[in-house]
Amino acid sequence: MEVVITALGPDNRGLADPIIHHVTGRGARITEIQMYDHDEEQIFAMLCRMDIDPEEFTPLVDAMKQNGDHTQLAIRVWSSEKNAEKPRLALCCTFVEHTPRAVLEAVRDGLVRGEVAVVISNRQKLCKLAEEFGVPFRMIGNESGTAKDTEMIEVLDEFDIDYVILARYMRILPAQTCWQFAGGRILNLHHGLLPGFPGFRPYHDAHNARMLTFGATCHFIIPELDAGNQTINQRTFSVAPGTPLETIIAKGESENEPACLVEGLRRVVNREVCLHFHRVVARKNETRAE
Repeated sequence: MEVVITALGPDNRGLADPIIHHVTGRGARITEIQMYDHDEEQIFAMLCRMDIDPEEFTPLVDAMKQNGDHTQLAIRVWSSEKNAEKPRLALCCTFVEHTPRAVLEAVRDGLVRGEVAVVISNRQKLCKLAEEFGVPFRMIGNESGTAKDTEMIEVLDEFDIDYVILARYMRILPAQTCWQFAGGRILNLHHGLLPGFPGFRPYHDAHNARMLTFGATCHFIIPELDAGNQTINQRTFSVAPGTPLETIIAKGESENEPACLVEGLRRVVNREVCLHFHRVVARKNETRAE
């Protein structure tokens, strides 16, 4: 059983060793370790991926909780295999409805296996969309739309979320949030082709560059924004010369972006791909769902 442990908290001596010694003592084979000391912020962050006997999963969760209580670390123990047939999804969005609606419809229609357990937003606009599909809605923004990141983490824990889906969620997740759900648990839809058109206005940038092909990118989110190579899916569409920017954006938002995210999410929840050492890799020796 593949298990990912993440730990985040105040920096101190000897935080990693007890975790590593405990999992190896349970017979785990460690396949990936990443550790970061952010000296300026006095923050310790760690990811440990391992293969372990499934019977050891629950005792491992209990042991890591005790470790976290003792060290003041936020420790999470997660396995993509635990809810493999019906992973629990958190759908995060802000203003644009097409993309989160496409995910909700794909899950409802069985095109993407899983359960959208909660819709999270920093704005109220898409509350009715959640109500339409009978999904709980959680507002985590203030009056200006600034997200309360600690509240997001609390909601993700409340609903026992496996994957966090950023469906045109127009806020940057802080590194501390990314670390707590690292290891391939956060998916983002960027409304431009990466790496060519990053930033907040990729349609405008591509249009100004006289591009005739526009696109979207579904990728894993990791704490290091510029690490690269986390692309899960990309989808493009072409336009004729002179097509107005407004027409391009409308087509991208209503057709291309939703299809890009749905297919990327399908690849992840069907366990076709995963994130390993910040690289998207195909899973081996698994029966892939059609």
